[in-house]
Amino acid sequence: MDFALSDEQRMVQQMVREFACREVAPVIRDYDRAQEMAPFILPRLAELGILGICIPVRYGGQGMDYISLGLACEELEAVDTTLRVILSVHIGLNSLGIFQWGTEEQKQRFLTRQARGDKIACFALTEPAAGSDVTGIKSTARRVGNEYILNGEKMWISLATKADNALVIARTNPEMLDPHEGLTAFVVEMDSPGVSRGDIHGKLGVRAGSTGWIAFQDVKVPAENRLGEEGEGFKIAMACLDNGRYTVASGATGLIRACLEASVKYAHERQAFGREIGKFQLVQHKIAWMVQSYEAARLLYLRAGWMKNKGQRNTRETSLAKWFATDASFQAASEAIQIHGAYGYSDEYEVERYLRNAKGAMIYEGTSEIHQLMQAGYALEYRHDNPLRCELPAYDEDFWQ
Repeated sequence: MDFALSDEQRMVQQMVREFACREVAPVIRDYDRAQEMAPFILPRLAELGILGICIPVRYGGQGMDYISLGLACEELEAVDTTLRVILSVHIGLNSLGIFQWGTEEQKQRFLTRQARGDKIACFALTEPAAGSDVTGIKSTARRVGNEYILNGEKMWISLATKADNALVIARTNPEMLDPHEGLTAFVVEMDSPGVSRGDIHGKLGVRAGSTGWIAFQDVKVPAENRLGEEGEGFKIAMACLDNGRYTVASGATGLIRACLEASVKYAHERQAFGREIGKFQLVQHKIAWMVQSYEAARLLYLRAGWMKNKGQRNTRETSLAKWFATDASFQAASEAIQIHGAYGYSDEYEVERYLRNAKGAMIYEGTSEIHQLMQAGYALEYRHDNPLRCELPAYDEDFWQ
Protein backbone atom coordinates (compact mmCIF):
# COMPACT_ATOMS: atom_id res chain seq x y z
CA MET A 1 0.00 0.00 0.00
CA ASP A 2 1.41 3.36 -1.08
CA PHE A 3 -0.04 6.27 0.92
CA ALA A 4 2.07 8.92 -0.83
CA LEU A 5 0.34 11.48 -3.02
CA SER A 6 1.63 11.98 -6.55
CA ASP A 7 3.16 15.29 -7.63
CA GLU A 8 -0.02 16.00 -9.60
CA GLN A 9 -2.23 15.32 -6.59
CA ARG A 10 -0.12 17.55 -4.35
CA MET A 11 -0.33 20.28 -6.99
CA VAL A 12 -4.14 20.05 -6.96
CA GLN A 13 -4.17 20.10 -3.17
CA GLN A 14 -1.98 23.20 -3.01
CA MET A 15 -3.83 25.08 -5.75
CA VAL A 16 -7.25 24.54 -4.17
CA ARG A 17 -5.94 25.36 -0.70
CA GLU A 18 -4.44 28.65 -1.88
CA PHE A 19 -7.64 29.65 -3.65
CA ALA A 20 -9.88 28.87 -0.67
CA CYS A 21 -7.62 30.45 1.94
CA ARG A 22 -6.63 33.52 -0.04
CA GLU A 23 -9.87 34.43 -1.81
CA VAL A 24 -12.73 32.95 0.23
CA ALA A 25 -11.62 32.74 3.85
CA PRO A 26 -11.36 36.54 4.35
CA VAL A 27 -14.96 37.15 3.22
CA ILE A 28 -16.90 33.98 4.02
CA ARG A 29 -18.14 35.19 7.43
CA ASP A 30 -19.84 38.18 5.81
CA TYR A 31 -21.58 36.06 3.18
CA ASP A 32 -22.63 33.55 5.82
CA ARG A 33 -24.21 36.34 7.83
CA ALA A 34 -25.96 37.69 4.72
CA GLN A 35 -27.10 34.16 3.73
CA GLU A 36 -25.84 34.73 0.19
CA MET A 37 -23.38 32.98 -2.07
CA ALA A 38 -20.37 35.11 -2.98
CA PRO A 39 -20.88 35.98 -6.66
CA PHE A 40 -17.25 35.39 -7.59
CA ILE A 41 -17.05 31.78 -6.40
CA LEU A 42 -18.63 29.89 -9.31
CA PRO A 43 -16.74 31.88 -11.99
CA ARG A 44 -13.44 31.40 -10.14
CA LEU A 45 -14.00 27.67 -9.66
CA ALA A 46 -14.63 27.46 -13.41
CA GLU A 47 -11.59 29.59 -14.24
CA LEU A 48 -9.33 27.41 -12.10
CA GLY A 49 -10.67 24.22 -13.71
CA ILE A 50 -12.00 22.90 -10.41
CA LEU A 51 -15.53 22.36 -11.79
CA GLY A 52 -14.15 19.69 -14.13
CA ILE A 53 -11.22 18.49 -12.06
CA CYS A 54 -11.73 14.73 -12.55
CA ILE A 55 -13.42 14.80 -15.96
CA PRO A 56 -11.34 13.68 -18.98
CA VAL A 57 -9.82 16.43 -21.10
CA ARG A 58 -11.80 15.25 -24.13
CA TYR A 59 -14.96 16.22 -22.24
CA GLY A 60 -13.72 19.64 -21.16
CA GLY A 61 -12.18 18.61 -17.84
CA GLN A 62 -8.73 18.72 -16.28
CA GLY A 63 -8.04 14.99 -16.55
CA MET A 64 -7.20 14.45 -12.86
CA ASP A 65 -8.12 11.29 -10.97
CA TYR A 66 -10.82 10.67 -8.37
CA ILE A 67 -8.42 11.06 -5.46
CA SER A 68 -7.70 14.59 -6.71
CA LEU A 69 -11.44 15.29 -6.48
CA GLY A 70 -11.40 14.14 -2.85
CA LEU A 71 -8.37 16.26 -2.03
CA ALA A 72 -10.04 19.30 -3.58
CA CYS A 73 -13.18 18.72 -1.50
CA GLU A 74 -11.11 18.40 1.69
CA GLU A 75 -9.38 21.71 1.05
CA LEU A 76 -12.58 23.53 0.12
CA GLU A 77 -14.52 22.44 3.19
CA ALA A 78 -11.59 23.25 5.45
CA VAL A 79 -12.55 26.86 4.64
CA ASP A 80 -16.33 26.53 4.28
CA THR A 81 -18.80 23.74 3.55
CA THR A 82 -20.57 25.77 0.89
CA LEU A 83 -17.52 25.48 -1.37
CA ARG A 84 -17.47 21.68 -1.17
CA VAL A 85 -21.22 21.46 -1.72
CA ILE A 86 -20.69 22.99 -5.16
CA LEU A 87 -18.39 20.13 -6.14
CA SER A 88 -20.66 17.53 -4.56
CA VAL A 89 -23.59 18.65 -6.68
CA HIS A 90 -21.97 19.89 -9.88
CA ILE A 91 -19.44 17.05 -10.21
CA GLY A 92 -20.38 14.22 -7.85
CA LEU A 93 -24.13 14.08 -8.32
CA ASN A 94 -24.49 15.40 -11.86
CA SER A 95 -21.40 15.45 -14.10
CA LEU A 96 -20.09 12.05 -13.00
CA GLY A 97 -23.62 10.69 -13.47
CA ILE A 98 -23.60 11.84 -17.09
CA PHE A 99 -20.06 10.51 -17.50
CA GLN A 100 -21.14 7.11 -16.17
CA TRP A 101 -24.56 6.72 -17.78
CA GLY A 102 -24.70 9.17 -20.66
CA THR A 103 -24.42 8.56 -24.38
CA GLU A 104 -21.52 10.05 -26.28
CA GLU A 105 -23.88 12.71 -27.63
CA GLN A 106 -25.03 13.60 -24.10
CA LYS A 107 -21.43 13.82 -22.90
CA GLN A 108 -20.53 16.17 -25.73
CA ARG A 109 -23.69 18.21 -25.28
CA PHE A 110 -23.90 18.49 -21.49
CA LEU A 111 -20.77 17.17 -19.79
CA THR A 112 -18.24 19.19 -21.81
CA ARG A 113 -19.80 22.53 -20.98
CA GLN A 114 -20.31 21.58 -17.34
CA ALA A 115 -16.69 20.47 -16.97
CA ARG A 116 -15.51 23.79 -18.39
CA GLY A 117 -17.84 25.64 -16.03
CA ASP A 118 -19.79 27.22 -18.90
CA LYS A 119 -22.88 25.56 -17.44
CA ILE A 120 -23.65 24.90 -13.76
CA ALA A 121 -25.36 21.66 -12.79
CA CYS A 122 -27.52 20.40 -9.93
CA PHE A 123 -29.21 17.15 -8.84
CA ALA A 124 -32.96 17.05 -8.26
CA LEU A 125 -33.96 13.94 -6.33
CA THR A 126 -35.46 15.04 -2.99
CA GLU A 127 -39.09 16.14 -2.81
CA PRO A 128 -41.26 17.63 -0.06
CA ALA A 129 -42.43 14.12 0.89
CA ALA A 130 -39.53 12.01 -0.41
CA GLY A 131 -36.12 12.09 1.23
CA SER A 132 -34.59 8.86 2.52
CA ASP A 133 -37.54 7.04 0.91
CA VAL A 134 -36.68 7.63 -2.75
CA THR A 135 -39.58 5.42 -3.81
CA GLY A 136 -41.89 8.10 -2.43
CA ILE A 137 -41.13 10.37 -5.41
CA LYS A 138 -44.32 11.88 -6.81
CA SER A 139 -42.89 13.83 -9.78
CA THR A 140 -44.03 12.30 -13.05
CA ALA A 141 -42.72 12.22 -16.61
CA ARG A 142 -45.23 11.04 -19.22
CA ARG A 143 -44.01 10.15 -22.69
CA VAL A 144 -45.76 11.85 -25.59
CA GLY A 145 -44.09 11.15 -28.93
CA ASN A 146 -40.47 12.26 -28.77
CA GLU A 147 -40.93 14.19 -25.52
CA TYR A 148 -41.67 13.61 -21.87
CA ILE A 149 -44.07 15.92 -20.02
CA LEU A 150 -42.57 16.55 -16.59
CA ASN A 151 -44.61 17.65 -13.56
CA GLY A 152 -43.67 17.83 -9.89
CA GLU A 153 -41.67 19.67 -7.25
CA LYS A 154 -38.18 19.15 -5.86
CA MET A 155 -37.01 20.49 -2.50
CA TRP A 156 -33.68 21.11 -0.73
CA ILE A 157 -31.81 21.30 -4.03
CA SER A 158 -28.32 22.78 -3.82
CA LEU A 159 -27.62 25.31 -6.61
CA ALA A 160 -31.31 25.27 -7.58
CA THR A 161 -31.29 28.92 -8.63
CA LYS A 162 -27.75 28.86 -10.02
CA ALA A 163 -27.91 25.77 -12.21
CA ASP A 164 -28.34 25.63 -15.97
CA ASN A 165 -28.92 21.86 -16.03
CA ALA A 166 -30.56 19.55 -13.52
CA LEU A 167 -30.38 15.78 -13.31
CA VAL A 168 -34.00 15.02 -12.39
CA ILE A 169 -35.48 11.73 -11.18
CA ALA A 170 -39.18 11.31 -11.97
CA ARG A 171 -41.73 8.51 -12.11
CA THR A 172 -42.45 7.31 -15.66
CA ASN A 173 -44.41 4.17 -14.79
CA PRO A 174 -46.66 4.48 -11.71
CA GLU A 175 -48.10 1.01 -12.38
CA MET A 176 -44.94 -0.92 -11.52
CA LEU A 177 -45.40 -3.25 -8.54
CA ASP A 178 -41.84 -2.48 -7.46
CA PRO A 179 -41.72 1.32 -7.06
CA HIS A 180 -37.92 1.25 -7.59
CA GLU A 181 -38.44 0.21 -11.21
CA GLY A 182 -40.78 3.00 -12.21
CA LEU A 183 -38.28 5.86 -11.97
CA THR A 184 -36.33 7.46 -14.82
CA ALA A 185 -33.52 10.04 -14.97
CA PHE A 186 -33.48 13.13 -17.19
CA VAL A 187 -31.16 16.04 -17.86
CA VAL A 188 -33.48 19.03 -17.74
CA GLU A 189 -32.40 22.42 -19.04
CA MET A 190 -33.51 24.94 -16.48
CA ASP A 191 -34.50 27.61 -18.98
CA SER A 192 -37.24 25.32 -20.32
CA PRO A 193 -40.78 26.76 -20.23
CA GLY A 194 -42.64 25.58 -17.14
CA VAL A 195 -39.63 25.52 -14.82
CA SER A 196 -39.79 27.78 -11.75
CA ARG A 197 -37.45 27.89 -8.77
CA GLY A 198 -36.53 29.84 -5.69
CA ASP A 199 -34.12 30.01 -2.78
CA ILE A 200 -34.63 28.72 0.75
CA HIS A 201 -33.44 30.96 3.59
CA GLY A 202 -33.32 30.51 7.34
CA LYS A 203 -31.17 27.36 7.27
CA LEU A 204 -29.17 26.35 10.31
CA GLY A 205 -25.97 26.08 8.30
CA VAL A 206 -24.47 26.24 4.79
CA ARG A 207 -25.85 29.76 4.73
CA ALA A 208 -23.32 31.09 2.23
CA GLY A 209 -24.50 28.51 -0.27
CA SER A 210 -27.46 28.21 -2.59
CA THR A 211 -30.26 25.86 -1.55
CA GLY A 212 -33.72 26.00 -3.08
CA TRP A 213 -36.76 24.41 -4.66
CA ILE A 214 -37.66 23.62 -8.26
CA ALA A 215 -41.18 23.20 -9.67
CA PHE A 216 -42.00 21.63 -13.03
CA GLN A 217 -45.32 22.35 -14.70
CA ASP A 218 -45.88 20.57 -18.01
CA VAL A 219 -42.19 20.89 -18.88
CA LYS A 220 -41.36 19.33 -22.24
CA VAL A 221 -38.18 17.27 -22.00
CA PRO A 222 -36.81 15.85 -25.28
CA ALA A 223 -36.46 12.07 -25.25
CA GLU A 224 -32.77 12.45 -26.08
CA ASN A 225 -32.37 14.11 -22.66
CA ARG A 226 -33.28 10.89 -20.90
CA LEU A 227 -30.27 9.54 -19.04
CA GLY A 228 -30.02 5.77 -19.26
CA GLU A 229 -33.00 3.59 -19.98
CA GLU A 230 -36.58 4.13 -18.91
CA GLY A 231 -37.08 2.63 -15.45
CA GLU A 232 -33.36 2.85 -14.62
CA GLY A 233 -33.67 6.04 -12.59
CA PHE A 234 -33.31 4.48 -9.15
CA LYS A 235 -30.05 2.75 -10.06
CA ILE A 236 -28.73 5.94 -11.63
CA ALA A 237 -29.68 7.98 -8.57
CA MET A 238 -27.94 5.54 -6.22
CA ALA A 239 -24.81 5.52 -8.40
CA CYS A 240 -24.77 9.32 -8.37
CA LEU A 241 -25.10 9.25 -4.59
CA ASP A 242 -22.04 6.99 -4.38
CA ASN A 243 -20.05 9.76 -6.04
CA GLY A 244 -21.71 12.52 -4.04
CA ARG A 245 -21.12 10.71 -0.75
CA TYR A 246 -17.44 10.40 -1.62
CA THR A 247 -17.18 14.19 -1.92
CA VAL A 248 -19.13 14.67 1.33
CA ALA A 249 -16.79 12.28 3.16
CA SER A 250 -13.66 13.99 1.89
CA GLY A 251 -15.12 17.41 2.62
CA ALA A 252 -16.11 16.46 6.17
CA THR A 253 -12.52 15.31 6.66
CA GLY A 254 -11.43 18.84 5.83
CA LEU A 255 -13.88 20.20 8.38
CA ILE A 256 -12.39 17.95 11.08
CA ARG A 257 -8.97 19.32 10.16
CA ALA A 258 -10.24 22.89 10.35
CA CYS A 259 -11.63 22.25 13.84
CA LEU A 260 -8.33 20.70 14.89
CA GLU A 261 -6.22 23.57 13.57
CA ALA A 262 -8.50 26.20 15.12
CA SER A 263 -8.43 24.40 18.46
CA VAL A 264 -4.65 24.02 18.51
CA LYS A 265 -4.20 27.68 17.69
CA TYR A 266 -6.63 28.82 20.39
CA ALA A 267 -5.18 26.39 22.96
CA HIS A 268 -1.80 28.11 22.55
CA GLU A 269 -3.23 31.62 22.65
CA ARG A 270 -5.71 31.36 25.52
CA GLN A 271 -4.42 31.62 29.08
CA ALA A 272 -6.26 30.29 32.13
CA PHE A 273 -5.01 29.85 35.68
CA GLY A 274 -1.65 31.21 34.62
CA ARG A 275 -0.88 28.94 31.67
CA GLU A 276 -1.95 28.00 28.13
CA ILE A 277 -5.16 26.00 28.14
CA GLY A 278 -3.37 23.50 25.92
CA LYS A 279 -1.51 22.40 29.04
CA PHE A 280 -4.72 21.04 30.57
CA GLN A 281 -5.32 17.35 29.99
CA LEU A 282 -9.01 17.69 29.18
CA VAL A 283 -8.19 20.09 26.34
CA GLN A 284 -5.46 17.72 25.18
CA HIS A 285 -7.96 14.88 25.20
CA LYS A 286 -10.30 16.76 22.87
CA ILE A 287 -7.48 17.68 20.50
CA ALA A 288 -6.12 14.14 20.47
CA TRP A 289 -9.57 12.84 19.57
CA MET A 290 -9.68 15.26 16.60
CA VAL A 291 -6.29 13.99 15.44
CA GLN A 292 -7.55 10.41 15.60
CA SER A 293 -10.79 11.28 13.78
CA TYR A 294 -9.03 13.23 11.04
CA GLU A 295 -6.54 10.47 10.27
CA ALA A 296 -9.22 7.78 10.21
CA ALA A 297 -11.60 9.82 8.04
CA ARG A 298 -8.80 10.67 5.63
CA LEU A 299 -7.81 7.02 5.18
CA LEU A 300 -11.44 6.00 4.65
CA TYR A 301 -12.05 8.50 1.85
CA LEU A 302 -8.67 7.87 0.22
CA ARG A 303 -9.49 4.16 0.11
CA ALA A 304 -12.78 4.93 -1.63
CA GLY A 305 -10.99 7.22 -4.09
CA TRP A 306 -8.40 4.53 -4.80
CA MET A 307 -11.20 2.05 -5.51
CA LYS A 308 -12.82 4.53 -7.88
CA ASN A 309 -9.51 4.92 -9.68
CA LYS A 310 -9.35 1.14 -10.09
CA GLY A 311 -12.92 0.89 -11.33
CA GLN A 312 -14.02 -1.12 -8.31
CA ARG A 313 -17.52 -0.87 -6.85
CA ASN A 314 -17.25 1.22 -3.67
CA THR A 315 -20.81 1.67 -2.38
CA ARG A 316 -19.98 0.07 0.97
CA GLU A 317 -16.67 1.88 1.42
CA THR A 318 -18.06 5.27 0.40
CA SER A 319 -21.03 4.85 2.73
CA LEU A 320 -18.71 4.04 5.63
CA ALA A 321 -16.46 7.00 4.86
CA LYS A 322 -19.43 9.37 4.65
CA TRP A 323 -21.00 8.09 7.86
CA PHE A 324 -17.81 8.20 9.91
CA ALA A 325 -16.48 11.53 8.60
CA THR A 326 -19.73 13.48 8.90
CA ASP A 327 -20.50 12.24 12.42
CA ALA A 328 -16.89 12.95 13.44
CA SER A 329 -16.95 16.43 11.91
CA PHE A 330 -20.01 17.40 13.96
CA GLN A 331 -18.39 16.07 17.14
CA ALA A 332 -15.12 17.82 16.31
CA ALA A 333 -16.93 21.12 15.84
CA SER A 334 -18.74 20.66 19.13
CA GLU A 335 -15.45 19.97 20.93
CA ALA A 336 -13.83 22.94 19.21
CA ILE A 337 -16.55 25.22 20.56
CA GLN A 338 -16.02 23.76 24.01
CA ILE A 339 -12.30 24.54 23.79
CA HIS A 340 -13.08 28.10 22.70
CA GLY A 341 -15.57 28.54 25.54
CA ALA A 342 -17.91 31.51 25.28
CA TYR A 343 -16.01 32.86 22.29
CA GLY A 344 -16.81 29.68 20.39
CA TYR A 345 -20.49 30.42 20.84
CA SER A 346 -20.25 33.57 18.69
CA ASP A 347 -19.27 33.98 15.06
CA GLU A 348 -16.21 35.95 16.10
CA TYR A 349 -14.47 32.60 15.70
CA GLU A 350 -15.00 30.16 12.83
CA VAL A 351 -15.90 27.15 14.97
CA GLU A 352 -19.54 28.07 15.51
CA ARG A 353 -20.02 28.10 11.73
CA TYR A 354 -18.28 24.75 11.51
CA LEU A 355 -20.84 23.26 13.89
CA ARG A 356 -23.81 24.66 11.99
CA ASN A 357 -22.42 23.49 8.66
CA ALA A 358 -21.47 20.03 9.91
CA LYS A 359 -24.99 19.09 10.94
CA GLY A 360 -26.37 19.18 7.42
CA ALA A 361 -23.98 16.52 6.13
CA MET A 362 -25.38 14.07 8.69
CA ILE A 363 -28.73 14.41 6.90
CA TYR A 364 -28.22 14.89 3.16
CA GLU A 365 -27.02 12.15 0.80
CA GLY A 366 -28.16 9.50 3.25
CA THR A 367 -28.68 10.23 6.92
CA SER A 368 -26.26 8.80 9.46
CA GLU A 369 -28.99 6.33 10.38
CA ILE A 370 -29.35 5.16 6.76
CA HIS A 371 -25.61 4.54 6.52
CA GLN A 372 -25.64 2.73 9.85
CA LEU A 373 -28.29 0.37 8.49
CA MET A 374 -26.35 -0.07 5.26
CA GLN A 375 -23.22 -1.12 7.12
CA ALA A 376 -25.20 -3.56 9.26
CA GLY A 377 -26.72 -4.99 6.10
CA TYR A 378 -23.30 -5.61 4.58
CA ALA A 379 -21.96 -7.17 7.79
CA LEU A 380 -24.98 -9.47 8.13
CA GLU A 381 -24.86 -10.30 4.41
CA TYR A 382 -28.40 -9.09 3.89
CA ARG A 383 -27.13 -6.47 1.46
CA HIS A 384 -25.23 -7.14 -1.75
CA ASP A 385 -24.22 -4.83 -4.61
CA ASN A 386 -25.23 -6.20 -7.99
CA PRO A 387 -23.31 -5.17 -11.12
CA LEU A 388 -24.60 -2.06 -12.88
CA ARG A 389 -25.23 -1.81 -16.60
CA CYS A 390 -22.91 1.20 -16.65
CA GLU A 391 -20.08 1.31 -14.12
CA LEU A 392 -18.14 4.47 -13.31
CA PRO A 393 -15.06 4.29 -15.59
CA ALA A 394 -11.76 3.47 -13.92
CA TYR A 395 -9.13 6.19 -14.11
CA ASP A 396 -7.04 5.71 -17.23
CA GLU A 397 -4.39 8.41 -17.67
CA ASP A 398 -4.20 7.90 -21.44
CA PHE A 399 -7.99 8.24 -21.87
CA TRP A 400 -8.32 11.08 -19.34
CA GLN A 401 -5.61 13.16 -21.01
